[in-house]
Parts: sequence; structure tokens; C-alpha cells
Amino acid sequence: MENNTSIKLFESKKIRTHWDETEEKWYFSVIDIVEVLADNERPRKYWSDLKSKLKKEGSELSEKIGQLKMSAEDGKSRLTDVADTEQLLRIIQSIPSPKAEPFKQWLAKVGYERMQELQDPAQSLDRARENWQKLGRSEKWIQQRMTGQETRNKLTDYWKDAGIKEQDEFALLTNIIHQEWTDLTVKQHKELKGLKTQNLRDHMSEAELIFTALAELSTRQIAETDEAKGLRENAKASKKGGAVAKNARKELESKTGKNVVTGENFLPPTKEKKKLK
Repeated sequence: MENNTSIKLFESKKIRTHWDETEEKWYFSVIDIVEVLADNERPRKYWSDLKSKLKKEGSELSEKIGQLKMSAEDGKSRLTDVADTEQLLRIIQSIPSPKAEPFKQWLAKVGYERMQELQDPAQSLDRARENWQKLGRSEKWIQQRMTGQETRNKLTDYWKDAGIKEQDEFALLTNIIHQEWTDLTVKQHKELKGLKTQNLRDHMSEAELIFTALAELSTRQIAETDEAKGLRENAKASKKGGAVAKNARKELESKTGKNVVTGENFLPPTKEKKKLK
């Protein structure tokens, strides 16, 4: 399956999803669905027990359930059980929940929206904006987030053409850029903000988004100028691009006396936020 994972929202609850381009179907994290429907503090145990129950009843569902790598609570990609829409409907029938019908409607909406996006890709941007608005992001922040994503996409497009393998090598180059301009690895930056499975960019400040975009824009332009090919050459370009943003960051911090990289995030206020040392 091609890498096309994303987060969908059901009543503000995050559901990890994957769109398979070849099969043209959605796959959903079963654990996330169980947690929403069963309202259980131990969704993995609940799902394990449910699988055993279904197997005893003669259902072949558990044998058909596949696995995909998705971001886990510790931020690492781990294999997790996933189900397509047809399999998911069978699972929903086995979980007594007042949210069953609303969730079925949500599933239909997700499928319909994907068909719309395939016909008109601009609609995916509109939906992303809508989700961020629901999460309380300002219009200014949303615009910067979307601009940064466009810059990111242009960089990854270059990497693909330059022979960079997706997943691990993309993550490696991204970390080189990030560490160069922030002096923190992506993991350390997430820890600073108190994040686990959340997307780091969705919790960046406006300034962090701007400098991330500058680092990735600089990396792409340097790579294009150097005609960088393969991992080694693009790693060098990534370090140079990150350094451009790092110099700009230090210049701004010297003028304002404020750190660009901070522990600020968009987590609920009850979460304790870490301070930058």
C-alpha cells in the first residue's frame, strides 16, 4: 500500500486513516474506532476480546483484518490492525454503542468526501481548513500552515524525483533539516511540547511554521541548484537549507530576546506544558 495516512475527526476524536491508491479504499485504525464506540479505557484489550468472541462465533473477520504502520502514542510508526469500510461495519455491529449510527453516517461522509476530492483536489484543502477551524486555530495560523504544507509538498516531490525512498529516508532528511534549524530533533521538539501521537506541525507556533517553511524552501532550492541525487547528496542539501533558517532564527532572537522554538502547543489547557531550557 502506498503511504497516504492521515487523521480524520469524529466528534473531535482522532481516527487514524489510510487511503490506498491502488485499491481505492479507506483503511481505519480499529483501535481508534473501538475507543470511540466502546468508550473503554483499554481499547486494545476490548478489541482482543472481541476478536476472540467473533472467532468463536465462526466469523472470518479477524482473519481478514490487515495491519499498517501508523503513528503510535510514542510518536513512532508501529503496526496496528486496520479495517476497510465493509469490515468496519461488521465490527460496529458487534459493539453496543449509542454512537454506532452517527459513526456509520460519518463513514459514509468520509467516503463521499474522498470521491469529491479525487474529482476536485481543492476540496481537500477546504476540509483541512474546516478541521483546523474546529480545533480553534486562527485564520492567520491556518494560512501559514497551508502555505508551509505547499512548500513541504514541493520538497518531497523533488526528493521523489531525486531517488529518495519514502518513509524512512524522507523522515531522515526531514530530521536533518529540523535539527539543523532548531537544534532539536523532531522527537525532542515533540517532547518539548508534550506531544505523543500528535502531528508536530499542527502544534507549532506561527513563527515555528514560518521558519520550518524557510528551511524546507531553502533545502529544495539548494538541492535543485546542486542537482542533488540520492540520499547522501540530499542530506548535504538538507543541512545547508536548515542552516539558512537557523541563521535567520538566531538573528530574530537577538533582536527580540524571545525564543522561536518553544514548548507552546494547542493541547487542552489541563495539560502541563514544558518550558524551553
